[in-house]
Amino acid sequence: MNIILEILLLLLTVIYSYLESLVKLFIPVKRKSVSGEIVLITGAGHGIGRLTATEFAKLQSVLVLWDINKNGVEETAAQCRKIGAKVYTYVVDCSKREDIIASADKVKQEVGDVDILINNAGVVFCADLLSLEDSQIQKIFDVNVIAHFWTTRAFLPSMMRKNHGHIVTIASSAGLFGVPFLVDYCSTKFAAVGYHKALTAELSALQMSEIKTTCLCPVFVDTGFVKNPSTRFAPVLVPEDVAKTLVDGILTNKKMIYIPPFVSLSGVLELFLPERALKAFSAFQGVKFDAKVRSTNKDK
Repeated sequence: MNIILEILLLLLTVIYSYLESLVKLFIPVKRKSVSGEIVLITGAGHGIGRLTATEFAKLQSVLVLWDINKNGVEETAAQCRKIGAKVYTYVVDCSKREDIIASADKVKQEVGDVDILINNAGVVFCADLLSLEDSQIQKIFDVNVIAHFWTTRAFLPSMMRKNHGHIVTIASSAGLFGVPFLVDYCSTKFAAVGYHKALTAELSALQMSEIKTTCLCPVFVDTGFVKNPSTRFAPVLVPEDVAKTLVDGILTNKKMIYIPPFVSLSGVLELFLPERALKAFSAFQGVKFDAKVRSTNKDK
């Protein structure tokens, strides 16, 4: 009898959730205030990190900017200070655990408890698996996903004490489907998406209802990291638009942000399309970019 009641309750919850989502399509979602909130952004010296910082500066947040490039992070800070934001900068190598921990301790002492953590720092090499150097493979995992563990472990305890905070994971559409010559990058972004989803579930199990999570999954963004990117259907994204969409998603506590939205259908396609059809569909998308590819000689 108990299992029957649980199934009925589950069905009612599913139906209610669908109705709630339908209603939200027509009612604007309230955006939370982040004025005075301490926002830490890794990889803030350029690209999406820099633009996200300026968006939060407009919202009167206190900014903590991390980047391995001192000149880059100081340039970002200068732009944010012109807007009127209070800004703290730190030169941090997110591939090194000791650097992250030491910098996190400084932030706690000099600024205070971080309210919004945006794990944005990332690297990409664009090469086939056999052309990658061992050090590149280690570094891309250290920066793109392992660093998320160290930053979250540093700042989550204070969020949990107050049951208040937001953890943001900058992933990629490459964390949803595999791309040739991005084996290392895709692997880290799949891990980042999994990290976000598991952390979200864990915070829910711990009843930390006011610690929110957001994950961003865009297609190619014109930040200069990937050279000459193009696809047949999705345009290369403008960084300013991505940053604005990200911040809007954070303000509305959106769990997953797909840019463009049809990227979210990748899982559905893998579920229903046969392998041959998936391969043809992948080729049909025409994903292209400059990559280092080792020449092959089938005669050897």
